[in-house]
Amino acid sequence: MYLMYHEEIESLKTHLPEIKRIRFWMTFGDAYIMHLNVLQAVGMTRIDPVWYEGKEIIPLQFLAAVLPKPETLGETTKGNTNIGVIATGEALDGSGEKTFYIKNICSHEAAYEETGNQAVSYTTGVPAMIGAAMMVRGDWRGEGVFNIEQMDPDPFMDMLNAHGLPWTVEEMDGPVGF
Repeated sequence: MYLMYHEEIESLKTHLPEIKRIRFWMTFGDAYIMHLNVLQAVGMTRIDPVWYEGKEIIPLQFLAAVLPKPETLGETTKGNTNIGVIATGEALDGSGEKTFYIKNICSHEAAYEETGNQAVSYTTGVPAMIGAAMMVRGDWRGEGVFNIEQMDPDPFMDMLNAHGLPWTVEEMDGPVGF
């Protein structure tokens, strides 16, 4: 599990300033990390231009052009995604501090069976579709650009349950230590 930067951290801190600490973690398999380390070691993850055969190229863009496209990975991707939030705060009823784990588990195989894509594509596309539906239905409205945390989450979360991304809530014994 790796502590990483993600733009959601900036948005959450901006729109929910009462949050005292935000961390974004991702897990990767050993093979993925080994391949990434090799690509970094040979300079293929660079984003600055290099000259190759009289042309300027950006190694990471070249790499993206030669790697398999995500839409071709559905049939061979196995296992599950786990997207979750661990939140600690004061209980609304005044009973003290509580920690909850809100998560969605999505099967790559089930996503492929339904859509022909793996679960990463599914867990990216379905929330975007729900957000668009919320705007069309008028559940979310306003002028300008908004981030999701500025909107009422309840109808969005209800639609996740109805459109293949059910979530669960587990109360934890206490805050996590990382």
